Amino acid sequence: MATKTITVLLVDDHTVVRNGVRLMLSSAPDIEVAAEATSAVEAIQAINAQRFDVALVDIALPGKNGLDLLKGLKISHPALAVLILSTYAEEIYAMRALKLGASGYLTKDSSAATLIEAIRKVSAGGKYVSPSLAERFATVIGGKTGCTHEVLSDRELEVMKLLARGESLIHIGDRLHLSPKTVSTYRSRILEKMGLGSNAELTRYALENGLLS
Repeated sequence: MATKTITVLLVDDHTVVRNGVRLMLSSAPDIEVAAEATSAVEAIQAINAQRFDVALVDIALPGKNGLDLLKGLKISHPALAVLILSTYAEEIYAMRALKLGASGYLTKDSSAATLIEAIRKVSAGGKYVSPSLAERFATVIGGKTGCTHEVLSDRELEVMKLLARGESLIHIGDRLHLSPKTVSTYRSRILEKMGLGSNAELTRYALENGLLS
């Protein structure tokens, strides 16, 4: 009996990355990159036009980011397995993505074998997490405190990273289309949630947890 082909939608705005992933997956006879998209808008158009088993999605997309795309797909196409493939370390976005409904999270330095294994697993209805991420989940379930930034909303995390880089309230507001007063409110909320007292402490925390890479 013939093996079912797993159809993949590859969503990344970098041509080199897409070509690299396509090459990595070419060694798997049961996996086909059936379409590519460079933005969330293109991804939605592709998904509405044809059926895919897995969407392989980057977080840093132009316009609507990968997490926003994930949220929308979980509503409009709940059966589609969304596997996040990102440059961001697991510590920054992995648990957040999985809580939003992602079927797995991989970093772009993953091997071809790992990527193929993850696609096969999520296409069959499973979840893919690395051993280190599984340990983080066990820590959270066990009631131990994880990284404090995990209590922040997506927008709060975005503001927090900009503050930690030393950006001014005005610049952050311009970048995120918010008023400086609103950014200041976010700053106060972030410091309170994280139990920190200043931007300097935010910066130190971000550096220690790899949030500025």
